[in-house]
Amino acid sequence: MILGITGHQKLQDFEAWNWVTAVLQSILAEVASPLIGFSSLAIGADQLFAELVLEHGGELRVILPFATYEKTLNPGRDLETYRTLLNRAAAIEILSECSTKEESYLVAGQRVVDLAERMVAVWNGKEAVGLGGTGDVVRYALTSGKDVFHINPISREVRTISGSQ
Repeated sequence: MILGITGHQKLQDFEAWNWVTAVLQSILAEVASPLIGFSSLAIGADQLFAELVLEHGGELRVILPFATYEKTLNPGRDLETYRTLLNRAAAIEILSECSTKEESYLVAGQRVVDLAERMVAVWNGKEAVGLGGTGDVVRYALTSGKDVFHINPISREVRTISGSQ
């Protein structure tokens, strides 16, 4: 199965990441092989998903919103994880930069949706804070007819949202 990820970079409740990890583990254990995961390797949900895809023997494919994306990450663990995952990726696609970074993030999210059979969204269910946020990518997925595994880290609920509604 070909899965794409969109999701929050940070959560107020750090313990919620443990719950999200367990849910992602469960989802990835149940999907049909071969497993291919698309991610933009943003901090948070994207990097966690990428790590777990590889842990489950899947193939990681990366969509970068622009060539200098690495410079948007803070030095330290997030940047190191990004570089490690990038080096383990089976394929990397670098998109042309749009007029704003937010537009580039939206285009990258849309590209992940276009390449995936289903999306995984670590999402609080609210509108995106800025253009290209999780809410925007989920809306695009649904209007594109893609089903979304919705993992809500706030309410701790998991459901599938049908893109055929």
